[in-house]
Amino acid sequence: MKRLLLAIILALAIPFAVFAGGDSSPCKTVYPIVLAHGMGATDNMLGFINYWWGTESALEGKGADVYITKVNCMDTTQNKAAAFKTQFLQILAATGKAKANIIGHSHGTIYTRYAITNLGLGTKAASHTSLCGPHRGSAVADVILGLAGDTGGWLIGATLDVVYAFIMGDAHPQSYANGVCVTRPYMNNTFNPNCPNKSGVYYQSYATRITLIASNDMVLTPTYWLLNFYEGQNDGLVSVTSAKWGTFRGVQEGTWILGGVSHINAIGHFFGVTPGFSSTDWITGIVGDLKSKGY
Repeated sequence: MKRLLLAIILALAIPFAVFAGGDSSPCKTVYPIVLAHGMGATDNMLGFINYWWGTESALEGKGADVYITKVNCMDTTQNKAAAFKTQFLQILAATGKAKANIIGHSHGTIYTRYAITNLGLGTKAASHTSLCGPHRGSAVADVILGLAGDTGGWLIGATLDVVYAFIMGDAHPQSYANGVCVTRPYMNNTFNPNCPNKSGVYYQSYATRITLIASNDMVLTPTYWLLNFYEGQNDGLVSVTSAKWGTFRGVQEGTWILGGVSHINAIGHFFGVTPGFSSTDWITGIVGDLKSKGY
């Protein structure tokens, strides 16, 4: 009789406890999460700059198994893809998983696409999530390289190469080539035709946009107006139209009247404070959605 009573109590108590406490691991996906940074910066840059600004700890706090990759800040898409592939396979070997979920920001969405399509990761990527990716290029790159011309462009690239090699730690950076890789002619006429989506991989994308002026990111205000002229709604570096790839999941703009969400705000900078928007809440929500989809 005592055993029967105990069984009844447990049967009643366990569902109640689960309901009361909720799911303690809302981001515990089937496959690990691999974060891929964009151009111009890496995680732990200069020894203290966190590219993903608290995203890793926020995801891990909700049950996710998270890994951050690191490639050259400035380099060709192909070279970054090769470096990413090496790290991606090391992550799979360490976790014992057959696949992983890739989440890229900015250029990190492009070189990861290349690795999936052209470097054999098509059977090893469960999903590809794009945050503010320049899938159709950016008029900012067009204008900078166009204004500089061939000679000026190489000079700018050579100067940046010195900075990224000796200060940022890049191995043989190629800044000019990196710029060319995100121009609209290259992305639309060369990259995309040679980098189609792979069947079996779930592709989705998100965009952010500045609404009037970059509230806490004044450095992107001039490029916002430039892109607004050429491509319409944008985040200061990538237009909403360019950011769409695979299943488009929408635009984040935070509090409209306070400026919206810039390309940099999307990953929590500056200092993780953007009116009406939390990058960590946004990305943990994305990962929670991946979990619900079985990834």
